[in-house]
Amino acid sequence: MANKNLTRAKKVKNDEFYTQYDDIEKECERYRDQFYGKIIYCNCDDPENSNFFLYFANNFKFFGLKKLITTHYDSERPTYKLELTEEMIEDGAVTAECAKKTLLKGNGDFRNQESIKLLKEADIIITNPPFSLFREYIAQLIKYGKQFLIMGNNNSITYKEIFKLIKENKIWLGYDVNKTMEFALSDSYEKWSRIENGVKYGKVPAISWFTNLETDKRHQELILYKKYTAEEFPKYDNYDAIEVSKVVDIPQDYDGVMGVPITFLDKFNPDQFELIGSNRW
Repeated sequence: MANKNLTRAKKVKNDEFYTQYDDIEKECERYRDQFYGKIIYCNCDDPENSNFFLYFANNFKFFGLKKLITTHYDSERPTYKLELTEEMIEDGAVTAECAKKTLLKGNGDFRNQESIKLLKEADIIITNPPFSLFREYIAQLIKYGKQFLIMGNNNSITYKEIFKLIKENKIWLGYDVNKTMEFALSDSYEKWSRIENGVKYGKVPAISWFTNLETDKRHQELILYKKYTAEEFPKYDNYDAIEVSKVVDIPQDYDGVMGVPITFLDKFNPDQFELIGSNRW
C-alpha cells in the first residue's frame, strides 16, 4: 500500500499543469447557453492555484450558474471542497473567501466516495484532469452519465477505450484542438521555458479539449474538392480501403472506406462521415 501511494504521489507531481485563465476562457465562453442553470464541478482544482475556479467564480452570473463546486487531491495534508452559489457572491471581485469551505474526510482524489457523491450532484464536470489517469477519469464520467468539458493530450484519441467512445458518439473534440499550450508548473518541476514573478511556466504540445457538450463545429460540413482516382488514392494491400494522407485531400466522390490521419477527428461531422475503426487494434 505504501508503494502504491508513493507511485500515486509521484504521478500527481508530474501531472501538475495549471491551466492559464485565457485558455479556459477561450474554450468555455463558447458553451454559455449550455451552462445556464447548471451545477459545475471542477474536481481536480485547488482554488489557490486553479484558474478554473477563478474563471467560473468571476463569470458565475454571466453564465447563470446554479452552483460551482471545486475539490482537489493532496497527498500531504487535509483537503476540502468549496461551494459557491449566487447568494454568496457580493458586489466586487469574487474570491475563494466568498465560497463555503468544508473539510473533506479523504484526500480529494476524484475516485473517492466523497468526490463521487459531488460528481453525482453536478451537471457538468470541467477541469484539467491528471493526464496519466485520463482513461480512468473519462471512464468515471461515462459511468455516471455526466456532461463534461476537459483537457487532455490529443494522442489520447488513439487509446482503445477513448476511440471506442468517439466511435459511439459519446465523446468528441471541443473547439481548441491539438495546440501547444503554456501551463504554470509546480515548484517540483526541474524543466521549464520561463519564470515570471517566481512562477515556472512550460509549454506542452498536442493539448485538446474533450467534451460531450454540443458544438457547432461538429455539425459543419467539411467541404471537399478532390476527385477520386485510383492512381492518387491506392488501396491498402491487406484491406479494402484507400489511403488518404491529408484531410484536405478526402475525395468528394468516393463512398468507400478510407484511411485518414488522426487530425481528421477535428473535422469529423457524424452527419457526413462514419467512423469504422482504428488501425491500432
